[in-house]
Amino acid sequence: MFYAVSLVGLLSLYGLFPVLKGSNGCGKIAFASNRDGNLEVYVMDADGRNQERLTNNPEADSAPTWSPDGTKIAFGRGEDGGENSEIYVMNCDGSDQKNLTNNSAWDSFPAWSPDGTKIAFVSYRDGNSEIYVMDADGGNVKRLTDSLSYDSSPAWSPDGTKIAFFSDRDGNDEIYVMDADGSSIERLRITIAPFGSPTWSPDGKRIAFVSNSFMFTDIYVMNADGSSQKNLTRNLHFEVCPTWCCHVCPLVPAPSPPKRGWLFIAGSVIILFVGVILTITFLKCRRSLCQSTS
Repeated sequence: MFYAVSLVGLLSLYGLFPVLKGSNGCGKIAFASNRDGNLEVYVMDADGRNQERLTNNPEADSAPTWSPDGTKIAFGRGEDGGENSEIYVMNCDGSDQKNLTNNSAWDSFPAWSPDGTKIAFVSYRDGNSEIYVMDADGGNVKRLTDSLSYDSSPAWSPDGTKIAFFSDRDGNDEIYVMDADGSSIERLRITIAPFGSPTWSPDGKRIAFVSNSFMFTDIYVMNADGSSQKNLTRNLHFEVCPTWCCHVCPLVPAPSPPKRGWLFIAGSVIILFVGVILTITFLKCRRSLCQSTS
């Protein structure tokens, strides 16, 4: 049973299994489903109503991700019988579907920049998995990483200046951060083995990620420099694909203590006065009782 769940989790992690992928500012959720025979992209309201299929393609369409303004959806489309994958973009109603990569190599993992002008993605066009960036219309393609290892899962920082990604370039699975132009690549000093899916908090101060260092896959969080790693889930199940809320949820304020104004002071004085009178009365009665018995 665990292995079956693990397989589903792995497929979800790489966008090959139906999985909720995100929502736009209008409360819509885009997701992939094979309910009609093969993977297609759908949208629905946040409460699950008004489910609508946006793509209708004999190949698999998966990993939808909204543009920051909520008007477009980028997604991966299998081609050539699953031997290739391209990145497409379409309007939020499914119209005007365009191939952005149009390359014979495998292209996947689209990730919009916060301002919506660029899309980072993973491609094998140079022989192995590298991270690239292109304009939102598919122009000006640029390779950001250059290694003989596996680089994947690009994630933009909220201010658009950094990209976190997953790599095994040092022989181990690690999370790295680089400038948006591919320079200043830095490995985060993580004491547990990450499994991928780095994602920034809305304020850019923390990064959530997945790790399976203790046989079970859990969601972790750490500071953006790799410090203060913490296991958030810590159980015997399989958890992947962490996603932050796009807004800081307001905290319910604690009830204020009652104001100690004149009314409170007056009440306290009255209670104190009554207590003194009762004490004096009790002492007088006790003295009288003692004298009468003697």
